[in-house]
Order: sequence, then C-alpha cells, then structure tokens
Amino acid sequence: MTAPVILWFRRDLRLADNPAVEAAVQSGAPVIPLYVSDEGLEGRPIGAASRWWLDKSLHALAADLEQRGSRLVIRSGDAEAEVLRLAEETGASCVLMNRLFEPEAWERDRRLAERLKETGREARGFNGTLLAAPGSVQTKAGDPFKVFTPFMRALWDQARARPSRQAPERLPFPEAAIGADSIDSLGLHPRKPDWSGGFDWTPGEAGAAATLDRFLDEALGAYAEDRDRPDREGTSRLSPHLHFGEIDPWRAVHAARAAAERGDVAHGQAEKFAAEIAWREFSAHLLCAFPNLPTKAFRPEFDRMPWRNDLEGIEAWRRGRTGYPLVDAGMRQLWTTGWMHNRVRMVVASFLIKDLLVDWREGEAWFWDTLVDADLASNAQNWQWTAGSGADAAPYFRIYNPVSQGEKFDPKGDYVRRWVPELAKLPADVIHAPWKAPADVLRRAGVELGVTYPKPIVDHGAARLRALDALKSLRT
Repeated sequence: MTAPVILWFRRDLRLADNPAVEAAVQSGAPVIPLYVSDEGLEGRPIGAASRWWLDKSLHALAADLEQRGSRLVIRSGDAEAEVLRLAEETGASCVLMNRLFEPEAWERDRRLAERLKETGREARGFNGTLLAAPGSVQTKAGDPFKVFTPFMRALWDQARARPSRQAPERLPFPEAAIGADSIDSLGLHPRKPDWSGGFDWTPGEAGAAATLDRFLDEALGAYAEDRDRPDREGTSRLSPHLHFGEIDPWRAVHAARAAAERGDVAHGQAEKFAAEIAWREFSAHLLCAFPNLPTKAFRPEFDRMPWRNDLEGIEAWRRGRTGYPLVDAGMRQLWTTGWMHNRVRMVVASFLIKDLLVDWREGEAWFWDTLVDADLASNAQNWQWTAGSGADAAPYFRIYNPVSQGEKFDPKGDYVRRWVPELAKLPADVIHAPWKAPADVLRRAGVELGVTYPKPIVDHGAARLRALDALKSLRT
C-alpha cells in the first residue's frame, strides 16, 4: 500500500494555484490535508478579528475538500509536535507545505524538516504566498532592498510567476481512520458577546475569487484615483484574502494586467494596483531580513523618541471618540467591520503617533487584534512608515492633518456620515471640523459638542509643533 503524504495548510487556504497541493496530486499517494491550530504559528497569537476570519476560511476549505472526496484533518497544539505525531500515526512518507517566511515560523520549519529526516521522512516546502521568496530579490551588492521603488523594479525584473493551476477534481484520502478535532472546537468565532455582526465578508477561496472579479469590473478602472477616497468603493478589499492565502498574489496581478491588455482599463491603473501588491511584498522581504521589525525601530534613533503614556488618549482613539471626525470614522469602521480604508489608516496612525505622541507599537498591537487582514510584516512596516522610523519611511515632518485630509478625500462627508452618524446632519463645509460650525448650524444638526459628540482631545496645530520638536531632537 502506498504511504500517504501530509498536505499541511497554514496561510495558503486554497486549492487552486497552490504548489503544495499540486505536489500532493503529482505524488500519486493518498493525501492527508492537515491544519494545526497553534497559537505560536506566526510568532504571536493571532488577533480576535483574524480568528473570526480563520474560522470561516477553514470551513470553506473543508467544504471544498469534501467536494473532492477528501476532508480537512484538524489538530490542536504545538504544530511541530502535531505534524510529527500525525506522520507516525499514518506512516506518511512526506510533509508538503507552503513556507511561512516569518522568522520564528521559518526556524520551526527547519527544525521540523530535520526531525522528519531523522525518521526517514521528507519535508518539501514551496513558496505559495508571495510573488518571490524573500532573499531572492536583492541589490547588486547582494543586500536586501531598503527603498521600495528600486525593490519593485527588481521584483518585476527578477521574479518569475508560478504557472496557474486549477484546483484538482479529486484528492484521494487514506482509507484508514484518522483522529481529528472539529473546526468549531477551536473556538475561533467570538461568543458572549459575538461582536462580529458587522463583519460583511465572505472568507474562503470562492470569496476571494468573487472579490477579485468585483474589483476588476467595478473599481480597477479608476483605482489610482479612487483608492484614496474612503467615500467610494475604490479599493480591492483583497488584503485579508491575500493574507490567508485564499488567492495567489500572482493571480491578482495577472488579472489586473490582463484587463489592461484587453483595453478594459488603462495600463496605469493596473500598474498602480500591481504596485500595491509589490508594497505588501516589500514588507514581507523586509521582515525576513530584519526580524525585529515588529518590535524595534528600523532606524535606531527613533528608540529615543519621548513617547507619552496617554491612556485616556489611547482609549479615545480606539473607540473613535477623539473629536476629529475622519479619525473617529476610521476607528469605528475598524471596530465594526474588521477593516479600515487605506488612506484613513495613515491618518489614524499619524494621529496616534504624532498628535498624541503615543508609541507606534501601541497602534500596531491594536490593529493586530482588530483587523481581519492583520499581517505581521505589513502591519509593522506600515506603522513604522507612518512613524518615520521604518525603511523608506515617510519623512519625519509629514504629519497628516485630519481635517484637511477629510476635506480632500471625503469632500461631501459621506464617509463620516456613515460611521459617525451623530454628525450626519452637518453640512459638508464643517463636517470635518464641527467645532468651527456656527452655533445655529450645530443646533439644527442636533450636535452638542462635548455631549453628543466629543470636543477635540488635542489641538492639532499645537500637537504638530510638539511632535516636530520631539522628532527634531532625534536628529541631534
């Protein structure tokens, strides 16, 4: 009887365009699809919103496997130990997986491969999550890129796309009984209370494909302009699907470029979207080269920043009660849906770091817990970019004005009205700065500052000068 192979799913929760799945099919052996619930899988426990997404994505993968005569084996505990145990129980000859490139995961996979080899088994790893494996795109001197634009040029020049593969029609499962947990037993969905009522998402491979199709049909044509408009549906919303590996990033890039080749959209629109995929890639490559990115300033001088321990300010920021409508709208959107518009992410991050002088790690930790697309590399890189402490970071003197950002990118106030309904009746010319509204305008709109809606917790002009002084002190 042919020994089975273990197909170990991690953040590659799809069957199409999946190198590990393809290798399992080509082996000709019975295949044991496995998912191990391990709190240390990404170096730290995933956040609550990500747990919600993972629950739905695992159910979708399990259903897709059942349609192909297979089933998803769920185990809980230390991933390394559980994989070894399953290999012993089933006599599996090989473990197939798509690599995780976070430093702790990489080291664990290395140890697992050694231990499997000691028992006469093989471990085979593939890149099924990124456009190119970290370390494969380097400067001419053989160093990791620290600036995005040259990295992107080298990426498109050097990276080779994986051939697209349809999901297999059948995936033979071993006849022997295999013990497993249930997905529901993992307790991933929130209970008592269930705060996920506003999560309007469809996790899973089919959901990812539908999201890409919608984006191509409805938003790609004006992506370069509308991606900055939170009042419009101008973004792809693919980020959580990409994080959980429900779609190959190459498929998204090729689909956008194919639309341009057909003349459906301008080439510039497709390339702007491809650049955003490349930025995600840049973050992943940086994390592999600089493992301390989530915990230490990339530019060491920023570790001398005189951060403030502003507990009241942090809480007001988390709850969308800062008195700055665009900031509050973004934070409420995040709390309600598990996602926030990209432009608004920059504004709320700038507000926490520079208006309140709160350590960027506080914000990164909150996003990690509340975002369905929380990604260790992207989260750390983007927060450090805003702080000015990261690779290819925003200039230290860039401090987003939440009022002017709202007036520019939400000119009619539609985004604010949706997420801050107590301001819905204010006219557009004051909705982003209600404290400037005449008393009669506030009265007609039913707004009483400090009662129905908070007054600003900080004066942006004064906070900007304070931040600039603090940032300048790092340069001496």
